[in-house]
Amino acid sequence: MYGLYDRDGVLRFANSDKEACLEYAKLFELNSAHYCLMNLVAIIDKENNINLDLNQAENNN
Repeated sequence: MYGLYDRDGVLRFANSDKEACLEYAKLFELNSAHYCLMNLVAIIDKENNINLDLNQAENNN
């Protein structure tokens, strides 16, 4: 999961696809000086030692 933050630290867009985040920045004409792209899963895993494998959840339906 990637998060695209603006210069003020506000999350503008989140998606599991890095390219989708970059396309969002391009759509709103944000250049790299105006946003920060972060890999959120890597940060959460490192800080909390949590496995966020999307395939581990079970469907109870």
